[in-house]
Amino acid sequence: MSLGPVRPSPLVEQVVERLRARIAGGQWAVGTRLPGETTLAKDLGVGRSTVREALRALAGAGLVRPRQGSGVFVIATESAEDWPARLRRAAVTDVYEVRAALEVHAARLAARRRTAEDVAAIEAALAGRRAAVDADDTAFVDADIAFHAAVVAAAHNPVLADLFTEFVPVLREGLVDLLALTGLRDHDRNTGDDAHEGLLRAVAEGDAERAAEVLARELEDPFGAGPE
Repeated sequence: MSLGPVRPSPLVEQVVERLRARIAGGQWAVGTRLPGETTLAKDLGVGRSTVREALRALAGAGLVRPRQGSGVFVIATESAEDWPARLRRAAVTDVYEVRAALEVHAARLAARRRTAEDVAAIEAALAGRRAAVDADDTAFVDADIAFHAAVVAAAHNPVLADLFTEFVPVLREGLVDLLALTGLRDHDRNTGDDAHEGLLRAVAEGDAERAAEVLARELEDPFGAGPE
């Protein structure tokens, strides 16, 4: 059984950060060959094995690249930020706009590709959303997201499904905050239910354009808070 990646030792992490700082500070420009392991080990006051592990970590971060028989070369001065980290940093409004485009297309595909099992899963998710009517806002948002995830899954596009999964943590936080700020559920504990029922029916009936239209309208106003 895999236990996942092993976290580098604190000493290796310290060396990584020291080398990263030197690269970012311009001591070694892009294209520069780093000093050898022995030289770096002596300079940093650590063993060669520690330097070797640190260089592997820097290579994984996209800062350096080993060349067979030539050494290790700097290929970037800043680490490439991974997608989940970028989403965590992004404004929820920006994420929501991209999510809307993704889900509207997914709804259209779901209506064209859904199976009986998909429809049953969406129906179950809608029942779960309704069952969360008396729960707190966090549980209600989780049930709402589960419904949307079932629709995305019915599109049978693994890339869309993976992208939606990446959005979920930021969406969850933003939607919980939205409910807290607006007090929407103070007046309607199952806010947005009609739109979700409409989306289910459109997908089940194979009406791609209606599914896209219903979802686009809902995502403009995620819990039906706007004017009638």
